[in-house]
Amino acid sequence: MKLYMVSLGPGDYELITLKALKALQTCDAICVPTKSADNSFTRSMTYKIVKKLMEEYGFEKDIIPMYTPMKFKTDDWQRQVDIIEDSFKKYDSLSFVTLGDSAVYSTVYYLLDIIKEQNKEVYENSEVIPGVTSFSHASAKVKKPLCVGDSSFIIRPLHKRKVPFTTVYMRPKIGMTTDKIKEKNDIYTFENLNYKGETILEHKKEKVDKYMTLFIDFHNRNEQI
Repeated sequence: MKLYMVSLGPGDYELITLKALKALQTCDAICVPTKSADNSFTRSMTYKIVKKLMEEYGFEKDIIPMYTPMKFKTDDWQRQVDIIEDSFKKYDSLSFVTLGDSAVYSTVYYLLDIIKEQNKEVYENSEVIPGVTSFSHASAKVKKPLCVGDSSFIIRPLHKRKVPFTTVYMRPKIGMTTDKIKEKNDIYTFENLNYKGETILEHKKEKVDKYMTLFIDFHNRNEQI
């Protein structure tokens, strides 16, 4: 049993990662969100990207429609989880696809939260595959950096003024202490990601000893502001 949560990128099928492509090529079926209650894909950009990838790279997979009305209701997410779990009766491996990157305003983590509570086996055999974000793609289009030097950038939803937030701390100096990082929520330390000596700690390391160190203070998703 394997569940891939696959990020497709910002709409250009060529911006999918190799890891995401391999997941689509090796899985047994692909769960594709649709906004149409009749499960048609006329308005589904994700379907168009998946179809283009299958045509370009010469593979075919069963497509499982996932009605996603975007109303942010638990019943809608539960229905999608039920479809995923029911599909494992027929398939050994599934890919659920999402636009952009799964970590940014995506359905992926709503589904994984439910799966974690209801089916530990599926959760433990799931893998989230990151992708290119819309704002990263937009930055490249106009050749303008999102941040450079010691600057930073902020992502904010337009419909609310006060929102909970995740903070990413980057570009540390070796030997510096991290006492200036005030832990607000759920902080992790990442060292040498994807390189030799990769370490992920579920707490803030007190002193930086590797240049490729990243701290993420994930916001409390139950927090209301």
